[in-house]
Amino acid sequence: MIPIINQIKKSKNILVASHSDPDGDAVSSLLAMGLTLIYLGKKTTLYNYSSIPAVYRFLPSVECIIDYIGPSNGYDTAMILDCGDISRVGPASENISRIPVVINVDHHVSNTGFGDLQLVDPDACSTAEIVYRIIKALKIRIDRGIATSIYTGILTDTGSFRFSNTNQAAFAISQEMTELGVEPYNVAQQVFGTYSLERIKLLNLALDSLEISENGKLSIMTVTNAMFDFTETQPEDVDGMINYARRIQDVKVAALIQEQGNGRPRSENKRRFHVSLRSDGSVDVAAIAGAFGGGGHPSAAGFQAETSLVQLKSDIITLAQNL
Repeated sequence: MIPIINQIKKSKNILVASHSDPDGDAVSSLLAMGLTLIYLGKKTTLYNYSSIPAVYRFLPSVECIIDYIGPSNGYDTAMILDCGDISRVGPASENISRIPVVINVDHHVSNTGFGDLQLVDPDACSTAEIVYRIIKALKIRIDRGIATSIYTGILTDTGSFRFSNTNQAAFAISQEMTELGVEPYNVAQQVFGTYSLERIKLLNLALDSLEISENGKLSIMTVTNAMFDFTETQPEDVDGMINYARRIQDVKVAALIQEQGNGRPRSENKRRFHVSLRSDGSVDVAAIAGAFGGGGHPSAAGFQAETSLVQLKSDIITLAQNL
């Protein structure tokens, strides 16, 4: 960690980015790290290519996150958070890779080791945990805003302390954050307590799309652009829906296929999808995602695909034969 701390201290203009289609850990880590750098007096840009999901817009300073950066902004350092590969930041990845020093901070076991400096710990419960360690090493006082982000990142990435990545640090850090002013009930209400009517309609369509493999071990849920249009929702509204497919009795692996806009005319033979995979703990879905060019954790992973929906479902269904 020392080389990373030294690089941060000598940097003047830092870009902080997390993966597109961000989850709670990606948003929270971005904010906690970004606020810390601002307190250090660094010129700091917070970047995420995608819209921030509505459930995380309560986080302090979330309005500081921008969704576009030009090819040259004079950055001397980039901190890439919660990305198994730099391509996960989205279209800006090529420009970001040209920044003089790229720091890779992550907890995915499938991390490719990109960047000039790496702090990758698959044993961490979340990237927020690793960011917490960096903040401590920088000897920056954690205020309530940073504490709220760290707590939210840990809460969401451990599935409210239910997932197998929940470790001792998850509880210890969360306790410290509550002592610094975080109110667990308020965070839980923001993240889990309220859904729009439009999101409920989208969930209804997603549940209607559920398919189960013949052996009952794999479930597939599909969300298309047509569903977004019909319900007047956004991709961010899909957050958490895969858990309904994962919790079906006897299901070992759940897959959520989410169509993505790709800037080109739609074609049934060539559409772009993101596939999220979740396991009951008995199957390593990171290995499955890796076979498709993706990655993640043993119990939560994902990959991108550009193909037809019929072919993609067929490819996923073949996974059930080995479950």
